[in-house]
This record gives sequence, C-alpha cells and structure tokens, in this order.
Amino acid sequence: MMRYISVCSGIEAATVAWHPLGWEPVAFSEIEKFPSAVLEHHYPNVPNLGDMTKFKGWPDYPGLDLVVGGCPCQSFSVAGLRQGLKDPRGNLTLVFLGIVDRYKPRWVVYENVPGIISDKTKALNSLFDGLEDLGYICDIEILDAQFHGVPQRRRRVFICAEHV
Repeated sequence: MMRYISVCSGIEAATVAWHPLGWEPVAFSEIEKFPSAVLEHHYPNVPNLGDMTKFKGWPDYPGLDLVVGGCPCQSFSVAGLRQGLKDPRGNLTLVFLGIVDRYKPRWVVYENVPGIISDKTKALNSLFDGLEDLGYICDIEILDAQFHGVPQRRRRVFICAEHV
C-alpha cells in the first residue's frame, strides 16, 4: 500500500485514480472553499492541511511513500499572464520542493500545463534541479486526456521522480 500527501488537491483526481490500487491518502492540502467541501464530503477521515505554504507546521508522516501535486496552472498557462515563478501561484512550485524535502518520500509526482516547459522564469528547471539536489532521478512526460478515455483534449506535463 502506498501512503501519500496530495497538495493543491482540488477535488482529488489522484485519489479517485489510485483508490482501486489500495493507495491511501494521509493528508490533503487545499485552500479553495468548494474543493475543500468536496474533500470533506468524500474523505472525512483524511485531514485537509490547508495552505501549503505553512507545511513546516504540518504533522510528521513517517514512512510516507509519495508526494503528489500540481500547483495552480494560471501562472504557466496561455490563458493566464504567464508570470511563472513571479506569480505567487507559480512560486508554489518551489514550496512543493520544500514539502518534498521535509517528508522525503520515495516517489514524487508533479503535474501542470505544458506552458511550464516554455516558462521564462525557468520553473521547470528549478523543479528538476531541486529534485535532483534532493537525491531524486526525474522523468517527464506530456500526456493528453483524449488518449486515455476522456472525451476532451487536455494536455498535461507529468514529472515523476524516485529517490535513489
């Protein structure tokens, strides 16, 4: 069984996908009202730790297997202003690294829009370099939902990392 923390959880697609595998969320981190209500309704026994920038005050979770998340995409999206790390939402990518450093899981999964690849503030480079500095090897893949049973074109960048 894999135990994980999900940050920028939204309504928690990762848990829906991983539940049939027997994977167990130990905590979520979501600040928006509606997604937080959805999490409380579907996962009443999983704490929502709230603001991910306050991770240093979060409980310890020894033996955590995975940290998963995808910071808000507006700072990297063509629909947003593309401010990258200069946008507080984009800067959460670096906070994500801090969470990985604190919990030191064996695995990391990070998801965002393809705009993170061409981001002029080099958020993707910072994420890769940070993960490698923490002892992870990384891989990147762009997946499109239309090729995985979802009736829409929805391309996303996935970074998977394993601690070595």
